[in-house]
Amino acid sequence: MKIIVADNYIHLSEIAAGMIAKEVIENPNAVLGLATGTSPLGTYKKLIDFYENGLVSFSKVHTVNLDEYVGLNGEHRQSYRYFMNTNLFDYIDIDKNNTFVPCGIGDSLEENCRNYDNILQRFPRDIQLLGIGGNGHIGFNEPGTPFGSKTHIVDLTERTRKDNARLFAEGEKVPEEAITMGIKEICKAKKIILIASGQGKADAIYKTVCGEVSETCPASILQLHNDVTLILDKEAASKLDESVITEN
Repeated sequence: MKIIVADNYIHLSEIAAGMIAKEVIENPNAVLGLATGTSPLGTYKKLIDFYENGLVSFSKVHTVNLDEYVGLNGEHRQSYRYFMNTNLFDYIDIDKNNTFVPCGIGDSLEENCRNYDNILQRFPRDIQLLGIGGNGHIGFNEPGTPFGSKTHIVDLTERTRKDNARLFAEGEKVPEEAITMGIKEICKAKKIILIASGQGKADAIYKTVCGEVSETCPASILQLHNDVTLILDKEAASKLDESVITEN
């Protein structure tokens, strides 16, 4: 596990975007696993900058996203499909037919899960970008999720719903369920980049790096992956011993 401590969130985002762009430049047909939430916003902004300056093209890239809220269609402003369109896809040369986000609506959510697993098999990821929750969740895989899980429906914990409430309008209800890529599927990516910023992520990062590999901290499974890079700001890395940090 490689651990990079960046000067700040902007620097963190530049490093992550640089790693993703390098992959696409070297492999124009790359498959990227993407994340949502506030953590990757800076990374996506930098990728847009790279594209606008002619440094990288996404015309042959495929993407698969980690998760989606149950009950929100892709036109809902709080859906993750809408998030990806308005924060990345609308501003680069990617074919949106080559971008995949789990479907949280329809008559059979279980069928949606199996369909998404089939997509993941068709498009094995070269890189998976992850954020991390304050309780150590990756995707929407909350503590207690089996490490062998595939795409599944989850009940969001109160803490996760509270964390995400800031992204919704005042009085707007945060969905109680989500469809998420399972931990087993996340770990199938060839490379994994996890980004984290802020003191509120410090405990989760410590458990991810130094704790036992346990379903009580889903991100701890990354200790067993052979190509993981954590890119952290100083606050998120504040509880780590200097000896485990590979680059400042």
